[in-house]
Amino acid sequence: RNMKTTYRTIKRIADIVLSVAGLAFFLIPFGLIAILIYIDNPGKIIFAQERIGLNGEIFYMYKFRTMRSNTPAYLATAQLKDPDRYLTRLGRILRKCSIDELPQFVNVIRGDMSLIGPRPLIPQEEDMHRLRMQNHVYSIRPGITGLAQINGRDLTLPEDKVYWDALYVRDCSFRLDMKILFSTIPQILTGKGVVEGYNNKPEKDAELIRTTNKE
Repeated sequence: RNMKTTYRTIKRIADIVLSVAGLAFFLIPFGLIAILIYIDNPGKIIFAQERIGLNGEIFYMYKFRTMRSNTPAYLATAQLKDPDRYLTRLGRILRKCSIDELPQFVNVIRGDMSLIGPRPLIPQEEDMHRLRMQNHVYSIRPGITGLAQINGRDLTLPEDKVYWDALYVRDCSFRLDMKILFSTIPQILTGKGVVEGYNNKPEKDAELIRTTNKE
């Protein structure tokens, strides 16, 4: 128990220090991105959406807006039948490289999130929420990236995402966090595993990931 307490304390300190450094480093690029977002599709620059966090509590997660202003705010992108209808031109690029997630440094500093942890759900993802409750996934802070993101990302089926989330909760450590962090970098650079909308998800690929990752 003392080891876990020490780990969580140091992790929280590292989250704050790295997030502050990240915000400082990206300050000028953030300004340029904000201008481009508005030029591409006038409206709010930052998109705030309800997500489920630590202990199942609701918080607002921040992202650069990548969808048009008329996009339903209560749906996850994976639930959209026609995501191409809503995605902006710039939004496609930001999402492909995960640049839209960078404002979540603010969520990390506020204590809503961690740099590493299970990705936070929206309340409407009820089936996955129920599985997470059963597997005690909400006992830790959600993260900007996590074990499920380096094991298939959007191609991973919901129940398998919970499998990876529960595995992280059980085995979380500095070593595992470093593995996730350094495995996330090539995912971001290549955009591997990014699929928009549930109609576009290749079921065979998803099923392949589901069966092979657990062997």
